[in-house]
Amino acid sequence: MEELVLEERRGHVVLLTLNRPRVMNALNFPMLKALKGKLESLWFDGEVRVVMVTGAGERAFCAGADLKERATLSEAQVKEFIRTIRDTFTMLEEMPKPTIAVMNGVAFGGGLEMALACDLRYAAESARMGLTETSLAIIPGAGGTQRLPRVVGKAKAKELIFTARRITAREAAGIGLVNEVVPDNGLLERALEVAQEIASNGPLAVAQAKYAINMGAEVEIHAGLFIESRCYDNIIPTRDRLEGLKAFQEKRKPQYKGE
Repeated sequence: MEELVLEERRGHVVLLTLNRPRVMNALNFPMLKALKGKLESLWFDGEVRVVMVTGAGERAFCAGADLKERATLSEAQVKEFIRTIRDTFTMLEEMPKPTIAVMNGVAFGGGLEMALACDLRYAAESARMGLTETSLAIIPGAGGTQRLPRVVGKAKAKELIFTARRITAREAAGIGLVNEVVPDNGLLERALEVAQEIASNGPLAVAQAKYAINMGAEVEIHAGLFIESRCYDNIIPTRDRLEGLKAFQEKRKPQYKGE
């Protein structure tokens, strides 16, 4: 049986590949369960410092939910699917390690919602994306109505969702939806370069920085500063912090162990 989510390790970086290229990596129940299982195992893996997500083949990152499967589901099963996809993407968002969406092709509906749940998004020049659900008389149900406005602002998010418009990678970069647009043949290499740059830093510090940013963005500034202080307090007793100081004094590259 073909593995639905492939895992490849490159040092402290893990690349997860959605592996249903014949249907543009559309999300069905089995793939979501496979992705959730991968995330659960990586969550507590101390050797993993960055998680990258991409799609198999050259056409699609992820075309969204598998509508052929959807047509066979009862109303109760549709609700279960929406709960499953939303919870899986929330787990991706809350991973205590940075996550990078490597958008190698189309990312529509749930595909873009998955990318929005990642910390960073790098897109191939040929990529196209959009929250297209209203064209099917539904709405984004895996976090799109909440995460897109937080990334591009309410007015632009409303425009994209209300119109179900599909935009180019360059348009996405112009509104801050993706971090960078890369030539198709250099996308994975560029994303891996960024991942390895992150992985070379103190993993506990990066995890606390991610938490402080995510949690602080949802509260007023004084509460956010309090969150930052508590996160900094968590770092003070670590061995990595002392290693960073020692390496600086000795003019060498630090060897962080996540301790």
